[in-house]
Amino acid sequence: MQAAASPPYGEGAPILQTAYLHLTILPNAAAVPKAVTFSEPSHLMSWNNGGGPSPWGTPGQPPRKPNRPSRGPWGGNQGVPDLDDVLERIQAGVRRILPGGPGGGGRGNPPVNPRLLALVGIVALVAWLASGFYRVQPDQEGVVLRFGAFVGKTAPGLNYHIPWPFETALTPPTTRINRIEVGYLGAADPGRGGFDLGRDGTPRAAREVPQEALMLTGDENIIDINLSVFWRIRDVRGYLFNTRGADNTVKSAAESMMREVIGRTPIQPALTEARARIEEQVKAGTQAILDQYGAGVEVTQVQLQKVDPPTAVIESFRDVQRANTDAETARNQAESFRNDIVPRARGDAARLTAEADGARQANVAEAAGQAQRFLSVYTAYTAAKDVTLRRLYIETMQEILTKSPSIVVDDRLRGIVPYLPLDQVRPPQPGTPAQPTPGAPR
Repeated sequence: MQAAASPPYGEGAPILQTAYLHLTILPNAAAVPKAVTFSEPSHLMSWNNGGGPSPWGTPGQPPRKPNRPSRGPWGGNQGVPDLDDVLERIQAGVRRILPGGPGGGGRGNPPVNPRLLALVGIVALVAWLASGFYRVQPDQEGVVLRFGAFVGKTAPGLNYHIPWPFETALTPPTTRINRIEVGYLGAADPGRGGFDLGRDGTPRAAREVPQEALMLTGDENIIDINLSVFWRIRDVRGYLFNTRGADNTVKSAAESMMREVIGRTPIQPALTEARARIEEQVKAGTQAILDQYGAGVEVTQVQLQKVDPPTAVIESFRDVQRANTDAETARNQAESFRNDIVPRARGDAARLTAEADGARQANVAEAAGQAQRFLSVYTAYTAAKDVTLRRLYIETMQEILTKSPSIVVDDRLRGIVPYLPLDQVRPPQPGTPAQPTPGAPR
């Protein structure tokens, strides 16, 4: 392709020159006709290689319509369809629907009946006005938007708003309790695409989501937590305008608050007695975050579905738990034995102390009595020595003879061999009564 030193459209037409260059440079060189040479600035480009006026017209005159066939600038029917042809086809289709067109009688068609046009317009107007009716269910609350801006709320029942595009109506459910799962994917999770179905079309069991379930505890252990958050719409205006996607907002707030609470709690209380406290703290913290966002959502309940160690170490953790349980059992048994033996030893010590105290008091009393008796005897002795000495002698002999066996032999008996059973005469052992000798005289 050759080009003259000056563009064919003059100095003030760079756009036309650019358009011409785009039309002549094609990827298929075989489809390009002979090169076009600009000889003089006054010559204009021709669509048909044979010369002719420019399709953009002469400066100062209105543009001329190109020749009718939808040919490209180099001939053939491979060019873009002409815009006038497209418009004429659309007009022809409209004339077939409403023959005659404006003014009536176009191209030999009969004129349109004005009453028919009026009837069609009235029907369309009535249908448009009737599209403004809408129903609000008992568990819903209607919200009317005018050009996208909040106008007001409507009660359950049949209501009306100005039809589209002026006003639209939304009916979010305000009494329904919604559920969001964190850490696992339930059989029906509205926040993640509805039902989780298997290949046979039946809902599958809950699946773990490790990136949500694994959390770090306060003592730097990893714990696997699944929780469910129940919420409902409290303020429809905040629900519709302050957040985008209430499900994801509630889920993100609950997960963030759960990680904060678990980050302050050791693993052992989180697995055992601190579950209720964790649920309350997560509920309060999530509600505070949503109120800060103005989400118009109320968290009704938070439930911990599962609190376990990670699956990879759960068996080892259970072994540790069993060892801790055995240690706790041994500790309880030792405590029980201590609680049994210590009170018993204390009772025995108290009994011995009481017996010793009683023996002490008895001995003191006996000694005091003996001393008193001796004093009384001494008083009597000083008053009558002979009588007192004889009395003391008799009492002493009585005490001696009652404790030792005695054999009395008459002096008039002769020829009796004295027999002394010395083995029987020996003093009896302590606690054994003395047995009488058979045949011995008494």
